[in-house]
Amino acid sequence: MSNNTLIIFVKNRIPGKVKTRLAKTIGEEKTLAAYDQLLSHTFNITIGLSCDKVVYYSDFIPESDQWSQAGYRQAQQQGNDLGERMSHTFKNEFKNENKNICLIGSDCPQLNISILENAFDFLGHHNIVIGPATDGGYYLIGMQYLYTQFFINKHWSTQNVFADTIHDVKSASLKYRLLPILSDLDEEKDLYLLKN
Repeated sequence: MSNNTLIIFVKNRIPGKVKTRLAKTIGEEKTLAAYDQLLSHTFNITIGLSCDKVVYYSDFIPESDQWSQAGYRQAQQQGNDLGERMSHTFKNEFKNENKNICLIGSDCPQLNISILENAFDFLGHHNIVIGPATDGGYYLIGMQYLYTQFFINKHWSTQNVFADTIHDVKSASLKYRLLPILSDLDEEKDLYLLKN
């Protein structure tokens, strides 16, 4: 069994809770269709990874979906904000004696299996791996141990998240590696990413 674990954060397919900025401009129906494409993309790039895979859902664990049918473990996110949810999730997975853990969302159509494999490879020689996003956040964070300071005192979903996290990494004198800068799909102007 691999010592690597991939955590995938997904939002349950609930109108009004998925891609809210996008929904304001294109409507709920088209937003859910776009999110379905993002989920399919995330599934397709992770199914071939030889590691433990666990999907953390935002609101509830569905009885059956593509993830459970393919053998992904399932859990529910816990916490009041994104930082608390990520911290709790890493803590929970490190209890399982996992060595290297990477966490991704399900809204980065430019992410591919090669980048994910590289992230785990880099964790063999670095404490932290981060995939910066063009909006100032990050699409992937990976670590060998739980560093809770990366998940507190952050203004989530703002353009400073990545910079603030790198500041914390440097302050802790940790060895880190950056992945390529990619774009998340958050707004109508990002929909072209689904066509590429």
